[in-house]
Amino acid sequence: MATAPDTVTPLDDVSAFLGSEHGLFIDGDWRAGRSTDRINVFNPATGETIATVVNANAQDVDDAVRSAHAAFEAGVWSALPPAERERRLLKFADLVEQNAEQLAQIETLNQGKSINISRYVDIGGAPSYMRYIAGLTTKVTGETFDVSIAAIPGGRYNASTRREPIGVVGAISPWNFPMMIGLWKIMPALAAGCTVVLKPSEITPLTSIRLVELGKEAGIPDGVLNLVTGDGKTGKALVDHPLVSKITFTGSTATGKAIARSAADRMLRTSLELGGKNPAIFLADAPIEMAVQGAILGGFFNNGQVCAASSRLYVARAIYEPFVKALSEAVNGMAIGPGLDPAAQINPVVSAAHRQKILDHVSQARHDGARIVAGGDSPDRPGFYVRPTVVVDAGSELAISRQEVFGPLVTVTPFDSEDDAIRLANDSDMGLAASLWTNNLKKTMELTPRIKAGTVWVNCHNLIDPNMPFGGFKESGIGRDFGVRSLDSYMEVKSVCIAY
Repeated sequence: MATAPDTVTPLDDVSAFLGSEHGLFIDGDWRAGRSTDRINVFNPATGETIATVVNANAQDVDDAVRSAHAAFEAGVWSALPPAERERRLLKFADLVEQNAEQLAQIETLNQGKSINISRYVDIGGAPSYMRYIAGLTTKVTGETFDVSIAAIPGGRYNASTRREPIGVVGAISPWNFPMMIGLWKIMPALAAGCTVVLKPSEITPLTSIRLVELGKEAGIPDGVLNLVTGDGKTGKALVDHPLVSKITFTGSTATGKAIARSAADRMLRTSLELGGKNPAIFLADAPIEMAVQGAILGGFFNNGQVCAASSRLYVARAIYEPFVKALSEAVNGMAIGPGLDPAAQINPVVSAAHRQKILDHVSQARHDGARIVAGGDSPDRPGFYVRPTVVVDAGSELAISRQEVFGPLVTVTPFDSEDDAIRLANDSDMGLAASLWTNNLKKTMELTPRIKAGTVWVNCHNLIDPNMPFGGFKESGIGRDFGVRSLDSYMEVKSVCIAY
């Protein structure tokens, strides 16, 4: 297949990085690791191996955690003045910005996504987020209280709280936005004064490897930011390690539940940002062109590999037929190609296994009586591609309507009343995000409180900001990322009562 003339050619330093022998980053240096097992890392656009990484074993994880614990106990990071920690984290952000094109290309080659997304969302948005969180380092406060302790007549007391870093944080990041979501975890942990062991997905570890190098260059002390690569066994060893004080995880609901069960035995603190089967409701007054554009942005951004993707579309019956027709035509016209081709609108999904999972969902939907009106197969070309898919006649009881597909697939269902739309939207075990499409302000104000989701967008979807909390209702997780309280889940609150 001919290469598009505007396809991005990888930088020399990107090629050199991919050809390096990647190890584990422990106590400020690279190590080969105790494990001799290695994992192949693929380019989803071609299916070719582009690197290998260590499949860390329990001894490797123990080394990393003990390094982080020793650094925490020594106070090499938490005891620094907050302004100094802020300065180093701001330098970290500067270095990410200075290496943006290298990081974007590595992300696209490893994850498969469009270079446009890597440049302008993953890597392009990272410095702003990092600077926002770095600024919170100097904003940690406690409170003072008037108390009415009557145990000792005439006693006088000063009562206050202080916030202290929780300790070693195990950060497990997913494969869909590897570097960006990795930063969502390590930045607030570092700003709070914690130390970190980062474990990226074994499928997409490469930008995380480069990231910890930049952290060291920024002045993050040895042992404060560590990295282990590996599969689910590596992650389990991190979750189960007795010196880890908190786990922050983004990924599937099933894995999140397993982490929660393990964490319960020792009351391990957790933040879990899990799956979503997210609805988008299009009222009758939503212009078709705007609605279809919104459906594409919400459902097919990053090839649908977004926890907040709007995979369930509920459309007022008055506009249902023209909506389905226009959406199907638009989807069928989307250009398919590798992430390094800026003109490609649909790129490969992350792996061969994930491609098969998506195709199995399509096959099951057909078997259950749903109709595929666009896509539904894999094009005959190298790499892990799935055509963008539109499914109709999928009842709410079908697997395709209830299970997270995490791919370029949406279901479209008509509704006859707004009450019907809300009932359908809320008929899910998950509640991460939703969107409402209408130009009617009254209906916007009436309906958004009734939607059970952690974020409700109106006339937009998949838009986030460091100042706007993000997280889910129901089985979509525990805790919130972003916002002025970002550091709270990485700190313990200690009450201090002084008698005088």
